[in-house]
Amino acid sequence: MTLIRGSRPRIKALLAALVLIAGVAGTALVAPNHSIEAEQPAQEKQPPAAAKKTPAAQAPTPASYPIGGYFVYATPSSSRNLQKLSEIKAAGADTVITFGTSLVPTTLATLPKECVIDGVNCAKAAAGNLEVNRYFTYSDGSIWGNQAVQCPHDRRIASQGKAFVVLVLPAQGSGCTSTNGKYDVVVAGGGAADGTDPATSMAVAATKLGMKFYAGLPAPVKRTDKAYLPDVSYQGTLGLFTERLLQYQAAVYNVAGLAGFYHHTEMPLTDGHTFDPILDLYRMQNQAIHRIFPTRSAIVSPYLDARVSAFNISLNQARNGVRRIAQTASGLVLSIAIQDGMGTGKGGAFQSNEANSAVDRYAESIVGKGSWSSKYVAPIRDYFLAAAAGISGTGAVLWANLEGMAPATASNPCGDSLRGQSSKARIDRQLQQLANAQKIISFMWDSYYTCVGTGVPLKAQVEAGIATPIITDATFDASTGQVRIIGFNLSGGNAEVKWTTKEGQRLAKTVKPTSTNTAYGVQSGMNPELEMILVNVGKTTLAAGRYYTVNVTNQWGAENDAFYSQRTYTAQSSRGSKG
Repeated sequence: MTLIRGSRPRIKALLAALVLIAGVAGTALVAPNHSIEAEQPAQEKQPPAAAKKTPAAQAPTPASYPIGGYFVYATPSSSRNLQKLSEIKAAGADTVITFGTSLVPTTLATLPKECVIDGVNCAKAAAGNLEVNRYFTYSDGSIWGNQAVQCPHDRRIASQGKAFVVLVLPAQGSGCTSTNGKYDVVVAGGGAADGTDPATSMAVAATKLGMKFYAGLPAPVKRTDKAYLPDVSYQGTLGLFTERLLQYQAAVYNVAGLAGFYHHTEMPLTDGHTFDPILDLYRMQNQAIHRIFPTRSAIVSPYLDARVSAFNISLNQARNGVRRIAQTASGLVLSIAIQDGMGTGKGGAFQSNEANSAVDRYAESIVGKGSWSSKYVAPIRDYFLAAAAGISGTGAVLWANLEGMAPATASNPCGDSLRGQSSKARIDRQLQQLANAQKIISFMWDSYYTCVGTGVPLKAQVEAGIATPIITDATFDASTGQVRIIGFNLSGGNAEVKWTTKEGQRLAKTVKPTSTNTAYGVQSGMNPELEMILVNVGKTTLAAGRYYTVNVTNQWGAENDAFYSQRTYTAQSSRGSKG
């Protein structure tokens, strides 16, 4: 997709604003920099103090991996859908999302040949003597029930082993009667006539397991001249069809498990007016959702492109872009799940001390050889900080869409998938960057988490490492010896801190937390699963330009395998943070 080029922030200025961080597996490295001020961004303000002993510390709760949802394919098998969702729940998630289907303009001659009524093409038979403006297909593989038939010319057909519904929509106006006498005819479905409807089955399975299901919305096809934009020549028809689809869903699977809907059409996280047609589409469909399902929400998933070599997105464009998307909500709760770009090579999960280090082999297959800072405008974390600022006050919710695959190389095949298999260690590095997201979902369960690849399926890696501590931030106040550690699955164990004093002495201490705050994320307006632990190694000094390291072993005996820190914890910034 061609993106609008924005002003690229100065890499040197960006890196100067961050303290050096190392991404060595098993060690958090920090370079003390006493010129850094104690002021923190609004979204990272110190939360109210928590009690020294929390309920979680007294009675350990089951471990929970930070990924709370996955994109999935719905199948026409209820048992397979139930099994899939059960596996996802076992991996610590409570949410599944399916993609939508395109409403495709077609001709009478190219409509599904199986769809016939008394030997006559079903669309032609349904329209009868009406003047047809355009024909469309919506090949979602569903089995539409009788509730879809609302207008006199609508038909539900079982023909040659397949089930279809024919909707005759007014080309102008609403309801069943066209104000200009012309009609658009949509042939939808195509699932096995004696089978199970995939979406209905998924909603039932989610309800049974106490999970949340987001169903994909209809989408327009892309323009032939500009493939990054939708074809808006039939926006009215798409709007009517969206409404009819939602009305049908309200009739057949308005169950507890149906949490809302997913916008199938994507756009970059930018403020360029080139993409206004997509914003108009979001607004139109959000209005329809809120009108028919006033208690349901919606998800949209814009993508990052931070590559220096591409039409990259600046931090300012991301900040403004997420706000413009949020303004399409039209009364419903809109979750904006930004794609992190690590699976496609469009984004980089790197720390400031790695800025001059070579990109990993997967990113290299996309951007070529070079350092992270020479290949990417900014790390993913900076884009999410910008997005958190941009979305503030809009009522929309910042989510993250962690790309659960890696660019394909010879070493990481994943069946016949376009991308390659990733690893839990790489996923954990991505999770470090996403602390500002209220919820983290991932693309996608099947097949990137289920393929065997060259070793263990990613879902098995996640299940085996579900209790892994993931450190998203750590700060060190040398004047008091207090180290503040923030992340996932941190509580109930101990922390090892290694540092170098001003005199060059290398020290190491393993200590238990003096305080645990399991509500840190909620209190800070960040990911609600974030925790904070405070440890104290005693008053000391930190050598300028040297790193300190932090390791955490939690209440389940698990050790972190990737993490980082950002800034020196000064005496001023540590006041009032005893919880």
